[in-house]
Amino acid sequence: MRDHPRYVAPAVLLLAAAAWTGLLHPSVEAQVPGRQRTAPPPPLPSASASASTSRLPPVEPSVRFTDVARDVEFGYTSNNHFTGRKYFAQPMCGGIALIDYDGDGKLDIYFTNGSRLPEYDRPDASFHGCLLRNLGEGRFQDVTEKAKLTNVDLSFSFGVAAGDYDNDGDPDLFVANAGPNALYRNEGNGTYRNVTAGSGLDEKPKDLLSVGGAFFDYDKDGLLDLVVSHYTYWSPAVDRVCPSQAGEIYCYPGVYESVPHTLHHNLGNGRFEDVTVSSGFGQVKGKGMGIALADYDGNGWMDVFVANDTEPNFLYMNQGDGTFSEESWAFGVAYDEQGAVVSGMGTDTADYDNDGWPDIFYNNLQSQLWALFQNEQGQRFRYVSPRSGIARLSRRFSGWSNAFIDYDNDGWKDIYSSNGDVDYMGANAEQHDTMFHNVEGKGFVDVSEGLGPDFLPLGYQRGSAVGDLNDDGFPDLVITSLNKTPRILLNSADNGHHWLWVDLVGTTGNRDAIGAKVKVTTGTGRTLHNHVSVSRGFMSSSDRRLHFGLGGDTSIRSVEITWPGGSTQLLDKVQVDRVLRIEEPK
Repeated sequence: MRDHPRYVAPAVLLLAAAAWTGLLHPSVEAQVPGRQRTAPPPPLPSASASASTSRLPPVEPSVRFTDVARDVEFGYTSNNHFTGRKYFAQPMCGGIALIDYDGDGKLDIYFTNGSRLPEYDRPDASFHGCLLRNLGEGRFQDVTEKAKLTNVDLSFSFGVAAGDYDNDGDPDLFVANAGPNALYRNEGNGTYRNVTAGSGLDEKPKDLLSVGGAFFDYDKDGLLDLVVSHYTYWSPAVDRVCPSQAGEIYCYPGVYESVPHTLHHNLGNGRFEDVTVSSGFGQVKGKGMGIALADYDGNGWMDVFVANDTEPNFLYMNQGDGTFSEESWAFGVAYDEQGAVVSGMGTDTADYDNDGWPDIFYNNLQSQLWALFQNEQGQRFRYVSPRSGIARLSRRFSGWSNAFIDYDNDGWKDIYSSNGDVDYMGANAEQHDTMFHNVEGKGFVDVSEGLGPDFLPLGYQRGSAVGDLNDDGFPDLVITSLNKTPRILLNSADNGHHWLWVDLVGTTGNRDAIGAKVKVTTGTGRTLHNHVSVSRGFMSSSDRRLHFGLGGDTSIRSVEITWPGGSTQLLDKVQVDRVLRIEEPK
């Protein structure tokens, strides 16, 4: 582990922070033997802590979102099979992947789904996965059966990772399940084939509950490897019943054991090798949820951040020799500044303050305060939730998926969160989504109420993905909600702001260009940064293309690309309001 003399580990360590439902239902405490705090709960931010954002004026959003899913003929809902009995896995259902599965240049939408419990089967179409083909202009067609993605052979599914693991130009899918995981190869003819058997990903231990995955090339050999976040060992047969005065509740995570997350090396022949132990991933155990990928210290190698539920978060720093060092303590992202563990859910990483370094955000349950960590030039992270306003704005929401998204193309990455409580109890159980507007990197303002009624339905929102679904240059949103039809929110794109999307294609490196970094310098001298990674939020994969909002800038001075292998490419005088497709020089 590297030495960070400036970092002082939190003095207050809480052995068990708020439970999934414990903040609303104190009786949950009795369910976990020995569940005690070593210190009082962390105090709410003081007035002075939020003073920097309390003076920020209200912001009226300049765009709106409209749900076009109501005009699409498809029967999919995120079916967690809730019939009164509360199985531990049920709150997590409805993963999303935005992919161009047929190569026509339009982003299609894939959804994972649950299964019948306790039977673990999918007896009818209400439990099927779903693939919607993008027909353009906000129209979609259900092609699930034609594409062979009904997923009838799977157990209860959670997240989905999208990536071209065989470098053939077509996006493949990895689906994380409570039972055996699944790898689907895109056949290039509009169909998918389950190729899990013999891939090495079929060697998963029995009852290991996998929440999500992410493809990235950790060793720069040009092939996408796979990291998988796991939660515990669980099956309906060992599910615990947790009663309370208000009735049965979903059990606190502490009743189930923590497990290591796993790393799988792509061998290049359709097989993956489990390198969890040799890479160092196996040295720590957690309850994994969202995965965020970036080169956090600027050494040219992609690192891995995993948000853990009621456990310290993990930051696996890539050593460049096939191994990782878990350094969440040294970098200051294991806990919040009070030393508290929380119910970490989804996570995303991007440069919200435009200083050239990827920052980290993750959400959690209401009253726990969502976390925003500012990257201090690759040396450590600073917890800035209080002074940025995130602590105050997030207090009453339970967040699941999320994303840094420049929803209005002003050049500053805002923060979206899909919200809803774990359980179906309490006055604030059903919640609407939130959009926190980035005010020039100074702080955030809640603009959710101004984004239109389709942005605000109450429910138990779970997965989310970001991408430009109708090619107008503005990012759109796809969101799942338990036992409801997903929302496909198109951006009104009518504020006159300019934009650039960058579509990178690797040749010597991985074809998806995962890990590539792009710096855009506008005509007025503004510098904007982004990097390629589709793993964003919770259980979901977003648009692989890089988005840059340009605001009023009408010209681009330069676009600088650093490819995963380390080579650089400089483009001058790029036009605005276009998708820039660039192949890596050979």
